[in-house]
Amino acid sequence: MSFFSSTEQRRLYLAGILMAGLGSILFSGKAILIKLAYSYGTEPETLLALRMIFALPLFWALYYWQARSKPMSPISILDTLKVCGLGFLGYFLSSYLDFLGLQYISVGLERIILYLTPTLVLLISFFVFKKRISRIQWLALITGYLGVTLVFIQDVAILGSEAWLGMALVFASACAYAAYMIGSGEMVRRIGSVRLVVFASSASAVCSIIQILFYDPSAIFNQVPEIYGLSLINASICTVIPMTMIVVAINRIGSPLVAQAGIVGPIATIFMGWLVLSETVSLLQLGGMAIVIAAMWLLVKNDPTDKAVLAKSTEVDGR
Repeated sequence: MSFFSSTEQRRLYLAGILMAGLGSILFSGKAILIKLAYSYGTEPETLLALRMIFALPLFWALYYWQARSKPMSPISILDTLKVCGLGFLGYFLSSYLDFLGLQYISVGLERIILYLTPTLVLLISFFVFKKRISRIQWLALITGYLGVTLVFIQDVAILGSEAWLGMALVFASACAYAAYMIGSGEMVRRIGSVRLVVFASSASAVCSIIQILFYDPSAIFNQVPEIYGLSLINASICTVIPMTMIVVAINRIGSPLVAQAGIVGPIATIFMGWLVLSETVSLLQLGGMAIVIAAMWLLVKNDPTDKAVLAKSTEVDGR
């Protein structure tokens, strides 16, 4: 009996690691799809609206699937309004800034900057909430930003001054998402991660639709078929499906291991950029990526609270 239990536990562990790693890779594919869509001449506002329109029914299907397996208690109007505000900050604003930034920088640099989100959570907590940062955490922070600088040097060499604008926009996206993570901590405990994601995503979809109505309502209907195909893939395979995989993985193996398995995301993004978009992969970029991943590993390895932060950033990364 004990042998069977051990075998079953190992099977669940391996399945959880596989789902966490694959989910991280699928999340990273979002940047590739956006870059491909830009080659057809479409705008960030249109891409964001289409992505959220396609994702919205999928998110609610996930919600009803979760509700059937685990009954959910009602939430107050005040909590609903708070979740809508978090959705604007963490899913709409953060995603929009990310989409804008991808016009100017490589997908590898974009993913590495976003991978630093847990360090931004630490910095916000330090300056705003006066939370202490240990020496190990400071070392991880400094090392991580050094790695990003190395990758950024390559983008500047290839793209010129536009790389500065792109990095600033994606970094602002990471800051907005870090603020969302801090604000969502209490809400996750009260209403659950799946319901938070679904409600926040719904609020983001409404914001995206309002934005495109002001920007160019006809843009939703006059795109080439490839744009609709890429947006559907982005909404399903690169957003809702990996989010579901990460949630299941966390339930099976826990947040710390999911966070550590997430290191494959930046690696996959750089090589997908090289394979699909013909982006340059240099030793400098690989070195910078290795430094960033080492810094995040150091962060998640030495502070259990940050393990949860990093895992949560992977779980609900809708940017």
